[in-house]
Amino acid sequence: VQLQASGGGLVQTGGSLRLSCRASGFMISHGDMYWYHQAPGNLRDLVAVLTSNDFANYADSVKGRFSIFRDNAENTVYLQMSSLKPEDTGIYYCKADIGTGVAYWGQGTQVTVSS
Repeated sequence: VQLQASGGGLVQTGGSLRLSCRASGFMISHGDMYWYHQAPGNLRDLVAVLTSNDFANYADSVKGRFSIFRDNAENTVYLQMSSLKPEDTGIYYCKADIGTGVAYWGQGTQVTVSS
């Protein structure tokens, strides 16, 4: 099982980015997929989750601005981020829970939002 995150970059306040998390070794439609945000000096915080039965939930701080969705054909889960703020800066990690009792993490992708 591997997760490859990408799509981060430098963007101005109010801008948008789309993060990707491509999975291998399992089908993302069979698992619960997560995005976490780790700001500098902080712990990882849950940003969004998409369950295997298509339930999506978001942290209050990103509701209305971020959207999590998946493309089963590409075996990839995405995080569409809009109206970005400087406090969204940090490393974004994807995680998969496929019911094995082990959580699988991607390597993280850096997002920097300039003010």
